[in-house]
Amino acid sequence: MVAEIGRAHGVRGEVRLKSWTADPASVRDYGPFVTADGRPLRLTSLRPAPGGEADMFIVQVEGVSDRSAAEALARQRLFVPRDRLPQLDDEDEFYLADLVGLAVENCEGRRIGDVIAVHDFGAGDVIEIRPVTGDGEKRGSVMVAFTRGFVPVVDIAGRRLVVTPDPFLPDGKGPGDEEPDGPAGDGGAS
Repeated sequence: MVAEIGRAHGVRGEVRLKSWTADPASVRDYGPFVTADGRPLRLTSLRPAPGGEADMFIVQVEGVSDRSAAEALARQRLFVPRDRLPQLDDEDEFYLADLVGLAVENCEGRRIGDVIAVHDFGAGDVIEIRPVTGDGEKRGSVMVAFTRGFVPVVDIAGRRLVVTPDPFLPDGKGPGDEEPDGPAGDGGAS
């Protein structure tokens, strides 16, 4: 996902758009987009939204010319094919989508689950982990703040990441688990 459409803006079919790209203003260059249900979507204009937020814009969508049509687009997430994203040169850089499917280990190196999703509910990225159990027991997933304190190791090449403390243990700790460094909001693990 590179952007999300918000509420309608005015009566001529414009909408608010939140950009998730590294350079928010470059979001238009990634188009045309595809919505979650597979509909193509093209932006015909883009300007900064009032309020000064660097990642918020007012956009015109091709074929949308009135408020009713604009309101129908609210909450649509915009996607692009992976090959249209910039190549990452630094081994410490990755796309959040690269985390989905990675094995999750505790600090002892024991596999405890798999990343099934990455969410952003507005207060920072959160990874959702489905446990791996050998006993056939079905357990629900857990969500862990995606910060260096809780996710100190991200190894894209090795297809794994390390989470501490272990979110599947009753007290969150296993032998050898230590307290995370710093407060939960100490920055992203990227």
